[in-house]
Amino acid sequence: MTIEVRVPQLPESVADATLVTWHKQPGDVVARDENLADLETDKVVLEVPAPIAGVLVEVKVAAGTTVTGGVLLAVIDETATAATPVAAAPEAAAVTPAASADPKMSPAAKRVVEERGFDPAAVPGTGRDGRITKQDASKAAVAPAAATVAPSAAPSAAPATTTRAGRTEQRVPMTRLRARIASRLVEAQSTQALLTTFNEVDMTALNEARTRYKDRFEKTHGVRLGFMSFFVKATVEALRRFPIVNAYVDGTDIVYHDYYDIGVAVSTERGLIVPILRDADLMSCADVEKSIGNFAKKGRDGTITIDELTGGTFSITNGGVFGSLMSTPIVNAPQSAILGMHKIQDRPMAVNGQVVIRPMMYLALTYDHRIIDGRDAVQFLVTIKDCLEDPARLLLQV
Repeated sequence: MTIEVRVPQLPESVADATLVTWHKQPGDVVARDENLADLETDKVVLEVPAPIAGVLVEVKVAAGTTVTGGVLLAVIDETATAATPVAAAPEAAAVTPAASADPKMSPAAKRVVEERGFDPAAVPGTGRDGRITKQDASKAAVAPAAATVAPSAAPSAAPATTTRAGRTEQRVPMTRLRARIASRLVEAQSTQALLTTFNEVDMTALNEARTRYKDRFEKTHGVRLGFMSFFVKATVEALRRFPIVNAYVDGTDIVYHDYYDIGVAVSTERGLIVPILRDADLMSCADVEKSIGNFAKKGRDGTITIDELTGGTFSITNGGVFGSLMSTPIVNAPQSAILGMHKIQDRPMAVNGQVVIRPMMYLALTYDHRIIDGRDAVQFLVTIKDCLEDPARLLLQV
């Protein structure tokens, strides 16, 4: 008996998807619920599980094809064996080095393999369960090329304008996620009156609180106490005092939220995603740390869902993890503001008439000046600064 494999029902906000990679080829034995292919939307990568165990006898859609919900992708014969003759795959889906790659590869790594055309079998994976990451594939792609470079010739009288031989360019299409990010960033800058205000926070008290409570916190809640939970709690307190920062523009109306859904930017191999901490005002510090850790893991594995990325009334981004000392983040439209965290750096500060060395962090608030006045934006940022410099105001629940 043959069973059709179709594109799963796509979320309401997603019109179509791109079939990025086939993990199985005609003639391969498949197990029930085994991932057959990856579908990339502008937000997440969706897996296509096998509905039954059997043999993949026919592939209907080539890799790189844009599909919609319900489209026929393949056919599985649950009574066939691996030796059973199978139908040829579509011409455009002819097997390439990337198509026969180890299935334990991230979608971003598969894209590197497709672009560079090398065998991933010899690439050691550093990801979870030996999964090959984008970084692993990129290193493997560069290494062979470096090995073929000829030894330098002896110095000659060649003109100084001589260029290196073999200079090439490579044109690579954007992933759907990268294209969506680009579109949203341009939209925000072209439709909102964006302005950024800065402040700085002395992290001394926060460092001391973490040092004092981190062991007990981890023992009690089973998760490490990081900085982000303090920033989320401080942000919620500031949003309570300045509800206009938690609002957005809809035509000629201002829409106020009476809830606090905080988006936390997470960097993944495919690009930046912003999963949502829903009802962050009701979450404990432990809840925040656990949720962020879970989102980061799902983002790396490509298993985060559309619902976890949809919505949000305010966002936080942390450029400090990459070493950024100061930046002007862009608002995640239709939200009206975003908080930027940065690198903690020891700096000389004047405290009570004395110059002392303190761990300092610059904070940035980019906001839509159409509805948020400068006074509210500055006082909002000062509220966050005050909460962080006196963390005893925030409930640790330890």
